[in-house]
Formats: sequence, structure tokens, C-alpha cells
Amino acid sequence: MGVYANSVSFAQYRVIGELPSRQERFAVFSAALSGRRFNSIEESAEEQSEGWTCTDTPDDPAFDLPSRFWRDRYLFFSCRRDQRRIPAALFKSHIGRAEGEYLAKRPELKRPPKREREEIAERVKLGLLTRVLPTPATVDLVWQPETALLTLFSASSTAMERFEELFCKSFENLRPQLIYPYRRAVGLLDAEGQERLATLNLAASEAALDEIQSNRWLGEEFLLWLLQAGLEGGNFRVQVAGTYDQGTPFSAWIDDRIQLQGGGETGPQKVAVSGSQDSYLEARSALKSGKTISNAAIYLEKDELQWRFVLNAELFTFGAFKCPPVKLEREGVEELSERESAFYERMYLLEAGLQMFDSLYLAFLTERIGAGWAERQQQISAWLEGYGA
Repeated sequence: MGVYANSVSFAQYRVIGELPSRQERFAVFSAALSGRRFNSIEESAEEQSEGWTCTDTPDDPAFDLPSRFWRDRYLFFSCRRDQRRIPAALFKSHIGRAEGEYLAKRPELKRPPKREREEIAERVKLGLLTRVLPTPATVDLVWQPETALLTLFSASSTAMERFEELFCKSFENLRPQLIYPYRRAVGLLDAEGQERLATLNLAASEAALDEIQSNRWLGEEFLLWLLQAGLEGGNFRVQVAGTYDQGTPFSAWIDDRIQLQGGGETGPQKVAVSGSQDSYLEARSALKSGKTISNAAIYLEKDELQWRFVLNAELFTFGAFKCPPVKLEREGVEELSERESAFYERMYLLEAGLQMFDSLYLAFLTERIGAGWAERQQQISAWLEGYGA
């Protein structure tokens, strides 16, 4: 799924490092992408190939013109990986035939020697690879150099790792840093808020893995806070810059899907709650037993427009992010122009949803690091016990 899809999953990164000057950016970015561009393996026996390609023309990865990968303030391209896969049963069957032919010529042997078996397996593999077409997989990304924000349209840990490795190899002196809960909080708070948050930071270093694992409480408490706040009306206002004006009202709540987890004598235990909720009785029971919310479906609503996504509490990756539908007039519109219009419309709606999400997260952070958090905790505890439900 890519940026054009009605439902997308994505992770967001902050690109760290010094960018080239505005005058040099096209030449630098073009050279970086071309240097690691995707090369087809359809006419070869290679097992896999990976590199950058143009999102609108994935079979023609030419980064020679700005229009191929640049749209207004966005860099827009894809990471493509083609791989040939031989079914295990087929591979085993062909090896058995080849070994049988080998032994038929050598009746004195009961089985081929180890070295011969390895050579037979390699020959069989090579022969099958030439007959199997590679399966393509592409992951779109949108990068805004001015804000250093990069959105990778996949929440798969494997895809994220491959992207990070390829990006670092391609762009010298630049590296992508995942915007996980603690980093997102730092980016939203002012200097005073950052100092208060730092006193709650449980990480022993600034290493990303340490900050993620040591501060899992941030995402978990945020989802618990929203779960209870949604029952109180779920009314919030835009607090960060973006598509909508400051103070614009919107609604937010959790529904449909809640996954909780906690430790047990036999290992981690998970509880999934699905379907439309009323008082969240099943979720509250799990929370009272010591479990925490690991991911949940969040709804955002403004006027008649609605956004829905599943938030991962540990990493703040967004799954099945669904914006209001994009409607385009197709009559008399060229295909490329239509795709450009769809791109800008999708980015507008995506950024509007994320602006509301950041405002929601900032509302939680302001309360969490403020003097009134103890009172809020008492309210949440009373709600979990069933008082005022």
C-alpha cells in the first residue's frame, strides 16, 4: 500500500544532518538516488535486487528531472525490492531427481558425497531461478527537506530496517531517526515542557532503542488517557501549526479495536477486544489485572470528516490509516495530472489528520507533566473500578 491507497500504514522519521543548499539539492538528491537506483533482474538469474525507483514509473527509475521525484515541497519516491522465491517443496523435489540421476550412474554409491550434494543443490537452485519470475515489492516515501519530516508508507519492521539501511548508504551525512513516543513528545513541547519531560525519562542514554524500551509508559498511558477521555465527550482543539487554524475543535476517541498485553507466569499474555465499545468493560477488566494497551484504533472527527488508524503504543507507527475519501474529476484529465492531484489531496488529508493527532498527544503531555496529573490518575482509577461508569 502506498500514498495513493485509501488505507495506508506508515512510520515517520526525522532526517538528521545538514542538507545541501537549495541550489544544489536537485543535483545532490538526483545523484544519491541514481547511485542506488533499482536494477531489474528479470533477464538474469539473480535472486534479488533492491534500490530506489520513481513511484509513478516503478519500471523506469530515472531521477534525471525534478518532475520524476519532486512535487512542490515534497520529495516523492519509492524503495523497490524484487526477489525470486523457489517453493521449498519444488526445490526438494528437483534435488531428489538430480541426486537420483547422479546415483543411477554410480551404482556403487548409496548417496552422493557431501560436496556433490552441495553442488547438485546449487545447480538445481540456479536452474530454477532462471525459470522463476521475481516478485516486486515497493514502499513509497514522502520527504519534506524543509521540515526534515519523512513518512515511510509501511509499518513493517523489516521494511523499516531495509529503508534505514538503504537511506544511510545513499545520502551521505544524513540519517533517518524514527519518531517514537519520546521523540515526538520532545518535538511538540516547548523548552519548559521538555525539561519537565526529561525528569520523567527512564532511559539511561539517548540511544533510540533505550528511549523506546525505557519509556513505553508514554504511549501506554496516552492510550489509557484517551480511552477514558473519549467517554467524557472526547472534545479537543487544534494546538499545533498545520492545515487547520489554532483552536479548531475536533473529536477523538478509541473504538473497534483494543489490544492489551502484560506479563504472566507462562510469558507475555495478550487480550484483544474488538467491535464497537460502550463502557469498555472487557478492556477495563484487563487493565485492572495489570495489562497495558499495546495498540488501539483511534478515531478523529472534524465536522463531517473522519480519520481512523491503529496506533502502536511502543513505536507510534500508524496502521490502516484511513482518511476521508479523495474524489477526483476524471473526465478530460490526463493520467499524470490525475495522480498529481490525488497525491496533493492525499497529503493534505494525511497532514490534517496528523495535525489533530499531534494536538491530541500534546493535550495529554501537557496534563501528564503538569500539576493536575495526580487528580487525573484518580479519575482513571475510579473509572477502571466502575465508579461513574
